[in-house]
Amino acid sequence: MQKKYEKIVSWVSDEITGGNLKQGDRLPSENSLMERFEVSRQTVRRAMEELAGRGMVESRRGSGTYVSVNTRRYTGREPRVAVMLTYVDTYIFPSIIRGIEAVLSEEGCALQIAVTDNSVEKERRLLKEFIRSRSIDGLIAETVKSGLPNPNLELYVQLERQGIPVLFVNSFYRELDISHVGMNDYKAGYVAARHLIDCGHTQIGGIFKSDDGQGHLRYAGYTEALMEEDIPIRSENILWIDSEEMRDMEEESNKFLKRLKKCTACVCYNDETAYRLVSIFRKEGRIIPDELSVVGIDDSGLARFCSVPLTSVKNPVEELGKTAAGQMAECICKNGELRTVEFEPELVMRSSVKILREMPGYSSV
Repeated sequence: MQKKYEKIVSWVSDEITGGNLKQGDRLPSENSLMERFEVSRQTVRRAMEELAGRGMVESRRGSGTYVSVNTRRYTGREPRVAVMLTYVDTYIFPSIIRGIEAVLSEEGCALQIAVTDNSVEKERRLLKEFIRSRSIDGLIAETVKSGLPNPNLELYVQLERQGIPVLFVNSFYRELDISHVGMNDYKAGYVAARHLIDCGHTQIGGIFKSDDGQGHLRYAGYTEALMEEDIPIRSENILWIDSEEMRDMEEESNKFLKRLKKCTACVCYNDETAYRLVSIFRKEGRIIPDELSVVGIDDSGLARFCSVPLTSVKNPVEELGKTAAGQMAECICKNGELRTVEFEPELVMRSSVKILREMPGYSSV
């Protein structure tokens, strides 16, 4: 004969399997369940303990009991993970998607790709739709202009309250207590500047993105390397550009030529910036690296196929994608925890840096 608490367990399970209760939904109150099944409060709590032990519900203090993030494995439906990136078909993004897709496919999860075009408004529309439709089981997201105040942060919190786990990839919002998978951007800026210093450069400029949190972290690493050697940080040799200005660098070529005029080297926010800077200088008849040494970040295809192959700090983007996807699949299917992982950057040396003087113990090989 079925015990009283088991009747409640069966009913909740059936409601979930039938789709009447979805992830993030609040279960009826203890009083409602007591009346429905004509049982004591202790019996209801025993049923909730059993459901929680199966990973089907979770209790939130002062709020109630909710259907947990693991409902898909009980309904037999394929878990769906949305991957929301700023772009998908250019620069490093195809590699990120390739890494994510490989793991999610192996884990039996469906992939839904969404693109924000680095637009706060598009990010907002997408997040609102995820919240409204409850059609996804997890979200892997790249941040939009994370160096600026963002009105969409509360929407990420709402998703988590619905029981939909969120994991940032490649960048993150400092204001949110949400795990991320990416490269150590502070260290990337440091490694780039340190290499130029080790090659004897002291007049080192920089180009960084103002609307991107990664730009701020890479700038901080750059300044740390210079300060270690008591090299002055000259604001007139540092350019801050936003996403739109980065695409239009060639149209503002005089600004870059003027600000970097007295520099022998430059740390660039990423390979795209470095690629455009090399183009600007070469069009003016300036020789790279003889007249300006350039270091990029990401070690993308642009670094390898630039007219002067770029020395660049490697961003293991495909590995980032695989790691993020692995964590998300573990979280959705096995109740695993999401955690922050930051990969250590590595320098890849090519032809864009001139060696003026090698520091003791340093080898350019």
